[in-house]
Amino acid sequence: MSSCRRVALVTGANKGIGFAIARDLCRQFTGDVVLTARGQAAVQQLQAEGLSPRFHQLDIDDLQSIRALRDFLRRAYGGLDVLVNNAGIAFKTADTTPFHIQAEVTLKTNFFGTIDICTELLPLIKPQGRVVNVSSMMSLMTLKKCSPELQQKFRSETITEDELVGLMNKFVEDTKKGVHEKEGWPNTTYGVSKIGVTVVSRIQARKLSEQRKGDKILLNACCPGWVRTNMGGPNATKSPEEGAETPVYLALLPQDAQEPHGQFISEKKVQEW
Repeated sequence: MSSCRRVALVTGANKGIGFAIARDLCRQFTGDVVLTARGQAAVQQLQAEGLSPRFHQLDIDDLQSIRALRDFLRRAYGGLDVLVNNAGIAFKTADTTPFHIQAEVTLKTNFFGTIDICTELLPLIKPQGRVVNVSSMMSLMTLKKCSPELQQKFRSETITEDELVGLMNKFVEDTKKGVHEKEGWPNTTYGVSKIGVTVVSRIQARKLSEQRKGDKILLNACCPGWVRTNMGGPNATKSPEEGAETPVYLALLPQDAQEPHGQFISEKKVQEW
């Protein structure tokens, strides 16, 4: 396997938006597309459509699983050209699981899992690489429901990853103590987890600009829209294919593009954070 061969990787690619993103990249990306998920039924489905994805097992809640993927990419390709962080979970509205457990479980995957992936894989991103963190418009809606103090912190241009991790851990702790509303948090674990994804994207983009300025790597968060998936439900306004449009647009930004970078994108447009 030549290390000069380009490679794109999609997490949570077994169904829904992740599957649609992987399919589009198989059609449009010049190089190999690696689907990652816990199981590989999706690969057979794409092969049946005449596409040729590769598969690698990944559980983003498991650091060893992430590191095995990192080692594979380094060995087979000498790095990574496109990373789409799409894996995520959401509890149904009617779910009776206690709120503090929902908070812990949702943030473990959506926020901490995404951070672990980025910690291990961002150093592998090659010059002119593209990183897309799939967030949600819920992050913006939830931000507006936070206390002014929290809003100020989450909008800060100087917040660090450690400070953000501290805030996300505080949310989980506050839910356990039953004081999250008193402490200025809204009543949505999914929304808070996606605030974390959008803000960490802003932080990571800033770091890339400081540490790898000449490499022209572009990293953004995006909202795919409300999509008919297991998570979005049957009444959502978009098909998975339509939901994949903005993430794929960001993954395939032209090599000479200088922006967007460190932005939150919806419908291919920059949204004010």
